[in-house]
Amino acid sequence: MRLFECQNCDQPIYFENVSCERCGMRLGFAPERSGMFAIEPRDGAWTVLREEDRPRRLCANARHGVCNWLLDAADQIDLCLACRTNRTIPDITRAENLTRWTRIENAKHRLFYTLLNLGLPIVTRAQDPQEGLAFDFLERSPGGPPVSTGHASGIITLDVAEADDAQRERTRAQMGESYRTLLGHLRHEIAHWCWDRLVRDDPDALARVRGLFGDEREDYQQALERHYATGPAPDWRTRCVSAYASAHPWEDFAETFAHYLHIVDALETARAFGLTVRPRVRDSGDMTAQVNFDPHRADDAQTLVEAWLPISFAVNSLNRSLGQPDLYPFVLPPPAIQKIALVHALVREARLRAS
Repeated sequence: MRLFECQNCDQPIYFENVSCERCGMRLGFAPERSGMFAIEPRDGAWTVLREEDRPRRLCANARHGVCNWLLDAADQIDLCLACRTNRTIPDITRAENLTRWTRIENAKHRLFYTLLNLGLPIVTRAQDPQEGLAFDFLERSPGGPPVSTGHASGIITLDVAEADDAQRERTRAQMGESYRTLLGHLRHEIAHWCWDRLVRDDPDALARVRGLFGDEREDYQQALERHYATGPAPDWRTRCVSAYASAHPWEDFAETFAHYLHIVDALETARAFGLTVRPRVRDSGDMTAQVNFDPHRADDAQTLVEAWLPISFAVNSLNRSLGQPDLYPFVLPPPAIQKIALVHALVREARLRAS
């Protein structure tokens, strides 16, 4: 993600900030400009400070403190693109659910930031009632069945308990996972939706994906049952980004797509901070990196990977210096890098079609 700053006082600000901590100016994110701006009230609306007279409104969910995105004042819908995909939210009259929802929305808005910057078309449920994108953030009822996080025909379901750090960590340990975050969940599930949009109905894309990921016509339920009963495929480390990716071609694609989004977003952040990796070792060859390109518009995936490998090694080393687990606890074998390259190609092709 980019590094943002307050236009009024030049204070660096986070993507989630609703006001500047130095000068107190109200802040808003304009998705069509992919920027955070200081805004001021004018004639019952908001305008970007010293830049435009275009009247704006804040997303209606700003009143709950879960969104800081801007809309045109003339928009007929009072929710931003990210928020209008919500079909179900938890009962926010309960304070703990408002906290959970805030964390989930922070992650979801970061997801949308990356999707928009990659140029991926986002089709809402209102635009496509059968397969448009929508989110159900559900809470398990007392004594009721657990909520299953997943995707089905454009509906992404997330158990709001995943927003509780302690609960998520317990689940991560029980599942033997090295990584489990809200943003990771959303990136994985959006990948299933992207399969339907970018691969499923395109014979050429489908053939290319099957050539690397395998045939998705393999029985999905049986594959998952086998995975949970006997564990991941013995050779998963030599061909997949994660153990779960070896369960079925759909999961391999979703995990790979999620990692592609991890890499693109993290590299943009590294670029924003001018991060350069130049290890003080005798043979630093492949361990140097400088992100002097826009990761959303990289010509090829090799450019992304060549920058990401040394940077991920550096940040993992920093985490270990603080007694923390690796920030990116994954190894990318050559076949997984090939899969990332295919995902990158599919994303570029989709952007070109949409332009």
